[in-house]
Amino acid sequence: MNPKKNFDDEPYRARIPADIERADRLAFGMSGRQLVILTVTGLLLYAAWTAVATLVHPVVFLAGAMPIAAGAFLLAVGRRDGLSLDAWVLAALRHRRSPRRLVPADGPVVPGPAWVQTAAGPGDRLPLPAPLRLPAKGITAEGLIDLGSDGTTGLVAASTVAFGLRTPAEQNGLVAGFARWLHSLDGPAQIVVRAQRVDLTYLADRFLAAAPGLPHPALEEAARAHVTFLDDLAARRELLQRQVTVAMRSRRGAHHTAHTAAEAVRALAGCEVPARLLGGTDAAVRLAASLDPTAPALTPYDTSDRGDDL
Repeated sequence: MNPKKNFDDEPYRARIPADIERADRLAFGMSGRQLVILTVTGLLLYAAWTAVATLVHPVVFLAGAMPIAAGAFLLAVGRRDGLSLDAWVLAALRHRRSPRRLVPADGPVVPGPAWVQTAAGPGDRLPLPAPLRLPAKGITAEGLIDLGSDGTTGLVAASTVAFGLRTPAEQNGLVAGFARWLHSLDGPAQIVVRAQRVDLTYLADRFLAAAPGLPHPALEEAARAHVTFLDDLAARRELLQRQVTVAMRSRRGAHHTAHTAAEAVRALAGCEVPARLLGGTDAAVRLAASLDPTAPALTPYDTSDRGDDL
């Protein structure tokens, strides 16, 4: 007889479907969007047939309508790069019609004088650049990002957890705590994990500068040995640090956004994840870093960003 297994001895296993964002199927295995596309196309073809039925032979009309029906069917059921084909086509058209040059401006870009000419000649004038409109309107003193009509967003800097080093019972507790936080969300949330290279030169220079002032020669020798270890480690391996940012957005006002972000900090603390709400300066630095991935990474011991882990 097999002994009864303890539930705490086995970690949680959950199957997550890969199509959680798939639209509901209403009829014939198709979504409402697909049915609308096919229905509108069918009605237009029927209206065209009733208008030309006495003038065009049915075979001729069928030959002309088949490509249109096939195109509508492909537009409704086709997909590319994970997007439905109609959404992809609309995005391509919007990109094609959008201006290529954007400049920061408070209002419309004023055209240049009439005597300004391009290199191609007086009859070939380049189009004016369009004003650059960023989704973020500004950052408040509390660190909330103003998104205008889309509400406000609070940024939470979080650390990571050594999940693989925990026992199955501890893993189950962490997963259960994280699941409780996810189930408590009443608005959009985004978790961004960014990896950056770490330069240990700053840390080694600090140890080397402080070594002569240590109270015992053995401590100074240990500090210099640690500097040698850091230099050797940086030379042999490419070190990375993970920067975890949780963005909480709400349209119910700045107070609700701040409350939601504070609740996220408390919920993550229950999962043994150190987290803190970013203030105005820290939020601006974090947002600027996300817009410039090639910017130098902060040192792992920088006190202005304690949400990073090696």
